[in-house]
Amino acid sequence: MAIVASRTADDEPCGFTANAFTSLSLEPPLVLVCVDRAGNSHTSIRDAGVFTVNVLGSGDERLARHFATDSAAKFAGIAWKTAATGAPVLEAALAWVDCTVRTEVPGGDHTIFIGEVVDGDADEGEPLIFYRGGYGRFAP
Repeated sequence: MAIVASRTADDEPCGFTANAFTSLSLEPPLVLVCVDRAGNSHTSIRDAGVFTVNVLGSGDERLARHFATDSAAKFAGIAWKTAATGAPVLEAALAWVDCTVRTEVPGGDHTIFIGEVVDGDADEGEPLIFYRGGYGRFAP
């Protein structure tokens, strides 16, 4: 699971829980995220031209559920910092990438944003997964 985050026109952080995120290319480093056009973050990503992908650790189900809501105050009480592009990085993220939007591709009721990775980091740990409507962890 991952939290995709950006900034609003008012420079406020915004984000959502994404289940469609993948690496696309190593040279140049590209990732893609699928964003619902009706979602609050869609316009922010398009207008700001930047986003981060924050990969959640196995113990972060609460964060995944929190960012899956329609609340406008998703970042209230959540520790975060600003990435090089200005997009938010969650302090709790197991790994993160900071991206500039390189291309947009229509995909039904979503937009596929292809981002060029400009920065990132990763810690040791197991990621949180989502499968068949439930959260889980990798078994050793």
